[in-house]
Amino acid sequence: MSPVFICDAVRTPRGKARAGGGLHAVKPVDLMALVLKALEERNRFDTKAVHDIILGCVTQVGDQGGNIARTACLVGGWSSMVPGMTINRYCTSGLDAAVLASSKIMAGVDSLSVAGGIEVMSRVPMLSDNGAYYADPDVASRAPFIPLGIAADLVATLENISRSDVDGYAATSQQRAARARRDGYFNKSMVPVTDPLSGDTIEADENIREDTTVDSLAAFEPIFADLGKEGYDDLALKRYRALNAINHVHHIGNSPAMADGASAILLANQNAVLAHTLKPRAKVLSMANVSVDPVLMLTGGIDAAGLALKRADMVASDIDLVEFNEAFAAVVIKFMRDMRFDMDRVNVNGGAIALGHAMGSTGTSLIGMALDELERRDLTTGLISVSGGAGVGTAMVIERV
Repeated sequence: MSPVFICDAVRTPRGKARAGGGLHAVKPVDLMALVLKALEERNRFDTKAVHDIILGCVTQVGDQGGNIARTACLVGGWSSMVPGMTINRYCTSGLDAAVLASSKIMAGVDSLSVAGGIEVMSRVPMLSDNGAYYADPDVASRAPFIPLGIAADLVATLENISRSDVDGYAATSQQRAARARRDGYFNKSMVPVTDPLSGDTIEADENIREDTTVDSLAAFEPIFADLGKEGYDDLALKRYRALNAINHVHHIGNSPAMADGASAILLANQNAVLAHTLKPRAKVLSMANVSVDPVLMLTGGIDAAGLALKRADMVASDIDLVEFNEAFAAVVIKFMRDMRFDMDRVNVNGGAIALGHAMGSTGTSLIGMALDELERRDLTTGLISVSGGAGVGTAMVIERV
């Protein structure tokens, strides 16, 4: 199989997913086109040579419908010969775009590709596509569907993870992200975005709350207890009969912040690297897709990480840095316990709790964050993993070149 090189990674700042957010006025297709233009300008390749653009996008309706990958290619001024494909595997979509593009290069189908993701949740809210999985009561009962927050609280209950545990983790995520933003750790891959209405430019992630402490988080009330009373707690308890009740520990301060954002990475085989005088930054060592119990749901990224390490013939101690998407604090704590990663290697510059989770964009954003920090610290290996709805999980292991 042909080796796959990651030649570059770019992303926009993550904006607050609300009407007053810095990216709200930007159409998703324009936001994605901006990222594609940045890749082209930074690496000076002929876009006619790109075989495909594969983007993750979870809510593919309205502004994000109609195969936004192909539309962004055309709006961004790229060659009309690049086809473009948009995929949805819930929160893992962006990372799955990277897996799919890498797989096509490994198989010799493509030689130069772009993988990325887009989600402008202030304009296209989560679940607004009204998918049968969550919007049709009959389908939801048979699938079965359970809200993400209930699944996160189920993880906390099963693992005996306390409210103080999740608040402590969340405060650390905020503090790390605030330091990284202040010290410019995100600048290498960041593409500034200008509001077309106000003319203001957003150059940094908006969601970070640098004054967050464990004490300030203690003031928040759990937000999923009432939802649990609607029958979802009973559904979880029916599946996990050893439990007597669900301990609701998650709230807005230790859950992922919703965000707007776009990201992309440039992937190439050796021939494309030489033909376009690209400079590889890393190579893909292994990839994995898994699925777990849809009620427990959010542990898919843990199983995917384990499988990706196995396929790379590696163990946790071989990995220098980890980007594990912060799909609620308890899930990250379980990941570190199960995989035996210490806090010093996991989400060292914060994660979605602080930075925000622009669903389809998150996976390739994390690849870029891992790569930038590996280079900054002069380290070698990185693991990127994401859990998604209905129990899916995706992971990738990379190694600096």
